[in-house]
Parts: sequence; C-alpha cells; structure tokens
Amino acid sequence: MPSRRRIDFAAINRAALNDLPAILARWLPRGRIEGDEYLALNPRRADKRLGSFKINLRTSRWADFAIGDSGGDTVSLAAYLAGCGLAVAGRRLAAMLGISGYD
Repeated sequence: MPSRRRIDFAAINRAALNDLPAILARWLPRGRIEGDEYLALNPRRADKRLGSFKINLRTSRWADFAIGDSGGDTVSLAAYLAGCGLAVAGRRLAAMLGISGYD
C-alpha cells in the first residue's frame, strides 16, 4: 500500500478560501451572508436562530459565540462539523476541492 503524502493544510485552506461561500452553502445550507460573514445554524447543538455561529469569508476564522467553540480555518471547521480529526477533515476537503494525492 503506498504511503500518503504529508497533508499540506495551508494549501488546502488557501484553495478552500477561494470557494468558501459555496462550501459553506453546501455544509450549512440554511445560512446567509451578512457583510464579510456567513451566519449559520450550528448543527452540533440545538441551534434555532442565526447569529451566534459565524464564519469570516475573508479569513475563514469561525466561532460559535454561544458556546465558545472556534477555529482558524476551513479544515478546522470541517473537522468540527464532522466530529473528526484534522487529518481526516483535510483529506475530505482536499477531495471535495479536487486536490489529489491525499486519499
């Protein structure tokens, strides 16, 4: 079995930033854009109203201000939403973006 190459999280995050609105609409379909932020319901809790879970569309930093969860990039958001580790999330996001070599 061939070994996987080291995951280039920075490259995956840069690629994701280019398509971030579309990615977020796919992952968090009931959200909306307000200025530089995407507001969404947090699927990890019983969130009923938009406002506390936000993703910055310029930087991809994200936070749920109601419970204090946060992260600095799209891979960490993918890991948070899927409840998996960064390596798994990075590989999944790379595949979604058409970046090969991490499967």
